[in-house]
Amino acid sequence: MLKQPDLMQFQLNFYPAYSSITCTKQTLTAGLLRTHPLHALCIHSFIICTDHFLNPDIKMINHSNMLIFFFFFFGLNVMQICLPHQCREEEVIEEILRLNEDSRVHGIFLHLPQSFLSKSVRNAIKPQKDVDGVSDLNVGRVVLGDQRHGFASPVAGAVLEMLARHDAPLVGKMAVLLGLEGPLKVTLQFLLQNNGMMVQTRQWSSKHLQKQILDSDVVVFLETGHKGLPPTWLRPGVAVINLSSALMEAESSAGVGPLSAVLRMQHVVRSSRRWIQEQQYQPWRLRPLKLQPLSPVPSDIEISRAQTPKPISQLAQEIGLLPEELEAYGNTKAKVHLSLLNRLQHQPNGKYVLVAGITPTPLGEGKSTVTIGLVQALSAHLKLNSFACLRQPSQGPTFGVKGGAAGGGYAQVIPMEEFNLHLTGDIHAITAANNLVAAAIDARILHEATQSDRALYSRLVPSVNGVRCFSPIQMARLQRLGINKSDPSDLTPEEIRAFVRLDLDPEKVTWQRVVDTNDRFLRKITVGQANTEKGHARQTQFDIAVASEIMAILALTDGLGDMRARLGRMVVGSSRNGQPITADDLGVTGALAVLMKDAIKPTLMQTLEGTPVFVHAGPFANIAHGNSSVLADKLALKLVGEEGYVVTEAGFGADIGMEKFFNIKCRTSGLTPDVVVLVATVRALKMHGGGPNVTAGVPLPKEYINENLQLVADGCSNLKKQIQITHLFGVPVIVALNVFKTDTQAEIDMVCRIAEASGASAAVQCHHWSRGGWGSVELAHAVKKVASQKNHFQFLYNLQDSIVEKIRSIAQKVYGADDIELSPEAQAKIDYYNQQGFSALPICMAKTHLSLSHMPEKKGVPTGFILPIRDIRASIGAGFIYPLVGTMSTMPGLPTRPCFYDIDLDPVTEEIKGLF
Repeated sequence: MLKQPDLMQFQLNFYPAYSSITCTKQTLTAGLLRTHPLHALCIHSFIICTDHFLNPDIKMINHSNMLIFFFFFFGLNVMQICLPHQCREEEVIEEILRLNEDSRVHGIFLHLPQSFLSKSVRNAIKPQKDVDGVSDLNVGRVVLGDQRHGFASPVAGAVLEMLARHDAPLVGKMAVLLGLEGPLKVTLQFLLQNNGMMVQTRQWSSKHLQKQILDSDVVVFLETGHKGLPPTWLRPGVAVINLSSALMEAESSAGVGPLSAVLRMQHVVRSSRRWIQEQQYQPWRLRPLKLQPLSPVPSDIEISRAQTPKPISQLAQEIGLLPEELEAYGNTKAKVHLSLLNRLQHQPNGKYVLVAGITPTPLGEGKSTVTIGLVQALSAHLKLNSFACLRQPSQGPTFGVKGGAAGGGYAQVIPMEEFNLHLTGDIHAITAANNLVAAAIDARILHEATQSDRALYSRLVPSVNGVRCFSPIQMARLQRLGINKSDPSDLTPEEIRAFVRLDLDPEKVTWQRVVDTNDRFLRKITVGQANTEKGHARQTQFDIAVASEIMAILALTDGLGDMRARLGRMVVGSSRNGQPITADDLGVTGALAVLMKDAIKPTLMQTLEGTPVFVHAGPFANIAHGNSSVLADKLALKLVGEEGYVVTEAGFGADIGMEKFFNIKCRTSGLTPDVVVLVATVRALKMHGGGPNVTAGVPLPKEYINENLQLVADGCSNLKKQIQITHLFGVPVIVALNVFKTDTQAEIDMVCRIAEASGASAAVQCHHWSRGGWGSVELAHAVKKVASQKNHFQFLYNLQDSIVEKIRSIAQKVYGADDIELSPEAQAKIDYYNQQGFSALPICMAKTHLSLSHMPEKKGVPTGFILPIRDIRASIGAGFIYPLVGTMSTMPGLPTRPCFYDIDLDPVTEEIKGLF
């Protein structure tokens, strides 16, 4: 039998005993420091109550106030949110949902009348913050006997603790729960049963209540208008526990109330500890998707649709992303928040692998498929964490001639139609931001030409409700002008004129409009021809959207603050006295940042085998720097862990995308690759060896179908040159031969043999297109081996070299030119950039991707040529100088038969046809 104490003595004496063991400040603090450095964390808990529970006439500590006292005593922060007594359920839920999303809050306790504690209110609390154990999930965990990830009611826990301190065991004893309802009744019932007790639940109106209580060993009751249990109902040896002090307004600080407050406080600490553990790097639990390759290989879109992708939330959880770091766009793609970089800032980076290629043919040589096949091999087959980082395809090539860029065959990003089309709208955001700048330029030129200084000033700094003030970006312009005044009425006429007049020279506007379509007729246009523009027409042009400087900024930035600063530094033209005019001067920077605030987050997708991919930014390598974003690479390097691999792709040949990756992207990011994978194909080498031209959509000439070792041998000159280019930067290189069904074994062996003889650390054949990751396992092993070796990375040139010398270094050392030739316009631009202090920027060459030279028809390794520099632009926000080589255009054109002839939509199934 349980020993029978005096009930009042039990209530008064129990809590001090508990306090002396567990709840002194020194003891609890020491315990916390042993488990985790929580002293460095601000732990928050919130009590939501109504004014019904706040009675200033109560002299003793009521339950919620007692909880606040304990929390402050032990160094925890608590806030009491008091809602009006007549508030609606929706208002309570709104407060709960707000606290759910606050990462600083680790506990939510509802101190509300029973009428407020509906199922909807209780289940609105996130289970991990439900320190009172009232949500259905936490109650269900108690029922199942598994409380590792949840919380049981602290009131029920206090009852169990009090009973456990009796000398007699609980097993086999009878308990009656009287007047209890809801989650507390269920929780306490199952906790007692899990400790071997028999439990009956009764209401005050139950028949034969006195007999049932007399037959019990434990009575736990809640007064509901009653004065309590008559002493005659209690037989000797029974333990009686009154929960009223814990759940209702009471004038006692003893008993279950204080003990449950301490347990609730422990729940908050446990919740915060779990939160801290979640913030640490989490080992991957990746579950690859199975592939069943077919022969012959179906079309790309058929393969993509045959595989069911994992829900993106599942993939995110498998690779250690937290739910709050994910912003879902449907079920198969999501934006990833940059807060991940702060969370994992102390996590060592994984290995960094760059995929580049030889000079490609118009058909493309498969860098994307090699990238995807490699990460599928690393993750799904070698069980090594790996991430692919790719660019978002432009609509121009997708509907033009090249098609999409999701990979191909059994090495694809899925769903491929979403990848190849709008995705999460980043290119649309760039287009909108770019064209907002263009509109601001022409509007400013018009307004300055048609208004006086005073009229301009009154419109730029208007009176609002009788008050005139400068906006923050206008204050920044005043500071750049050396005007240290903040009151608009204090400016002199000279200062007003300097402030309002950018004096942009229409002939020196360098900013272009953009559209994400190959539209050759926009290469030169005239704007301002309507009568409303009052004769202020000028010639300008459109570039393709991915050539926008804003795209380059997106790819090179390392955060929102940096992106905003870069956007502000963008030079849009020159004033008539030769001063550069920036986006900050136009006052448009903040609006640009708003348009780009979501685009800055990389998009998470997956491969056919369920391995993760970041898709972010999309600059072309022939007219921009041609690499995916710095942010995507940095996030991926943290997520894969120290033993993992990030495989990122540089556009076109090593002479273009890889050179810009090293000289521009690596300078910006501070990252250096461990190994370069150089992609080659037999058919491309045959073309470089003298084979006939090929055209997309036209059957291949017989030279590319039949074995021809001589063409292969001759064409390997291009492969040798690209290996040499890689060695200029001190990085080891592996040649990945992307095998086609028309390649013979003799041709394959010849390429691998020549590659290794030319300095490649390894040369392997890859069959990922037809076999998926399994077809690239040999490449994965080679990458693992070579990436572990020390390299000697170096830049090709010093930033302090002159603009001309940097261009010459690239032309001679990378392209193999004898020298460069500057047009008068290019020389004038160089002189201007030197004058403005822009000379210490890296170089981003705009050059054809079809040849090492500026002549697309010159295959192999051209020699004896002079590289002509037609014009030079400056992308000051992105941070590079931009020479245009030969006839290079920043707006592609459509061919006679574009890809869009084959693209269509099934109106019944909504399936897209014809993408590749």
